[in-house]
Amino acid sequence: MAGTGAHPLVRAEQFIWLTARVLEQRRFAHRFLDGDPDPVETALTAYRNEDGGYAHALEPDLRGPVSQPLHTAHALSVLDSIDRCEGLRVERICRYLSDVSTKEGALPALLPLQRGYPAAPFVPLVDDPPAELLATGPIVGLLHRNEVWHAWLFRATDFCWSAVDALEQSHPYEIEAAIAFLDGVPDRTRAERAADRLGRLVRGQRLAVLDPARRADYPVAPGYAPGEHHFPHDYARTPGSLARRWFTDEELERSLDHLAAEQQEDGGWPVNWRQWAPGTALEGRPLVTLRALETLRSYGRPLG
Repeated sequence: MAGTGAHPLVRAEQFIWLTARVLEQRRFAHRFLDGDPDPVETALTAYRNEDGGYAHALEPDLRGPVSQPLHTAHALSVLDSIDRCEGLRVERICRYLSDVSTKEGALPALLPLQRGYPAAPFVPLVDDPPAELLATGPIVGLLHRNEVWHAWLFRATDFCWSAVDALEQSHPYEIEAAIAFLDGVPDRTRAERAADRLGRLVRGQRLAVLDPARRADYPVAPGYAPGEHHFPHDYARTPGSLARRWFTDEELERSLDHLAAEQQEDGGWPVNWRQWAPGTALEGRPLVTLRALETLRSYGRPLG
């Protein structure tokens, strides 16, 4: 068993084998142990429904068997991570997205089909849910980045542009969704202009903790858990993200130092959002751990 003196990757591997679902174990093996992508895709299939969407707590904060856009966005991110965002599987996903879109051609965060099944209290459940950038932006950006073309994308892209252009008062997760869209959308000139404006908004509204040593001085967005702050690395997950331009080298290095220091004694990273059920926190930590490792590696931080 690896101790606390072991390299970060060795410690994280022990944590993943001890606590993670099969899907996250296979994702770790693929990304960090030169594993084959096929087992990842096989594990993901267990979460797929006949309608082309995904369910079964793929996104841990939504439980039950009904397909939801947030589960389906999660599935796409897994396919993207193994370079399998193509073919019949993605065609079926796009058909599902089209079927569940609002009149604007975009996605709600939560369909009312969730009623009767457990869900996080911070995800509002209403009978006629509106389209949201939070649900639509990451999917549209990912599909564009993978050069997926489907009729659904036209109106969904227009919705995202309108939503991004209208952002004034915002919160960290919405900004993350906006930058995920802007990092993938084909109109790079417009994306750069929009990202520059969002960067000023993030700094002006203090939506990123620029000095982790003074974390308590930064506000937490309404409805977030105590201490649920966001840092530069949460927006700029890779050096190629448009959000990287929002922060100085010193600010980003401090952010990455903080991220590396967040690794716990058991080898995993902590969940900082509101924990409402024991199982969701247990399933969330391996996901956060994979994301932390990916971010650190993308910036060339040594993992061992």
